[in-house]
Amino acid sequence: MTTTVPETAAGHPAAGATTVISEWSVLSPYGIGAEPFAEGVAARRPVVPRLNRDVWQAPPNDACLVPGFDVVALLGTRGTRTMDRLTGLTVATLGTLLEPNGSPRRLDEPEHVGLVLGTGSGSVQSTMDFTRDALTGAKPFYVDPALFPNTVMNRAAGQSAIWYGLKGPNATLAGGPLTGLQALRYATRLRERGYSRTVLCGAVEEFSEQRAWLAWHSRGEERRRTLLAEACAMFLLEDAGTARDAGRTPRADILAVRFGAGPDGLRPALERCVRGALEAAGTSPGEVAFAAPSGRVAPAPGTCPMGFGQGPSGGDDVETVETAVLGDVLDGADVDLVGVRDLLGDASAASAGLQLAAVLAAAAHRPRPGATAVVTSVDDDGLVACLVLRLR
Repeated sequence: MTTTVPETAAGHPAAGATTVISEWSVLSPYGIGAEPFAEGVAARRPVVPRLNRDVWQAPPNDACLVPGFDVVALLGTRGTRTMDRLTGLTVATLGTLLEPNGSPRRLDEPEHVGLVLGTGSGSVQSTMDFTRDALTGAKPFYVDPALFPNTVMNRAAGQSAIWYGLKGPNATLAGGPLTGLQALRYATRLRERGYSRTVLCGAVEEFSEQRAWLAWHSRGEERRRTLLAEACAMFLLEDAGTARDAGRTPRADILAVRFGAGPDGLRPALERCVRGALEAAGTSPGEVAFAAPSGRVAPAPGTCPMGFGQGPSGGDDVETVETAVLGDVLDGADVDLVGVRDLLGDASAASAGLQLAAVLAAAAHRPRPGATAVVTSVDDDGLVACLVLRLR
């Protein structure tokens, strides 16, 4: 994780009230902006994967890319000559959030607007390309220095802050499929502890040949069937009063974000995490209206590096653990399951952000004001996460 945050809150705005999500936007395989994403999720329409083999020298699988995405076409020629795909996705998504229809949204002073971004590990393509040039050139230092910033993990967040004039705290986190929820918790604490009145928070993942080959060689035949996807999801976090003063309608309160792991298996760890998050949120399973599991199948017993894959029964490798846990915890509740992985593929670090966006889209399509929503995620290292929201 890389971050730039003041050592103390002295001189910064006082800690705010409960954080709400007031606006959101997505660049996804459905298209550019929140509207095509919401329509695709509401219709449960799978993305048709396409990969131009003249452009991408990737493994045999197709992939789910943002259709027609081109950095220069979306952002113009100024300042984009050395911008990589990951940074372009982030800057473009923030543009659809901050400047919808070309009209800037009303925000706080730039000094009080922070940005928290989750990534896989920055741009894998940029890092590997730069390293290869250093190894294959006539001399190691015969590399293009203008491309070096793309190899730094916080390049996308830093460039986005420069692009839109944001001067508040700026942070980048990486945590696999859980990244979006990690970024959300960090952003919520950042705002509620007084470092920033408004925070833009999200997660991004690019498609690249390098990422595709790494996934191909690290996955078994079964897991290769899930196609890779790229996406970026961004959310505007503030307190309800600030949102209303700016003419925005709060969409959901962030009640709790919890993480966990356990040596007794992934399923017990996730169940403890979900129950703990609901308790911390002060809500009950019966109040949950929407649940968004990541849809990831649990790793085979004994394969987790941290040793958390082996459950008592050894059966977690053949089921989607989240569905089983949510069925147990939310037993009897009238819950709509909202999934995105089966529709548009594995977005890796952006997965949890897409799950959250899908919940907000579903809640707008089928309003359940006052109810709660749950977003869960698991990873191959045996870590689990749960987010609880109160819908407005």
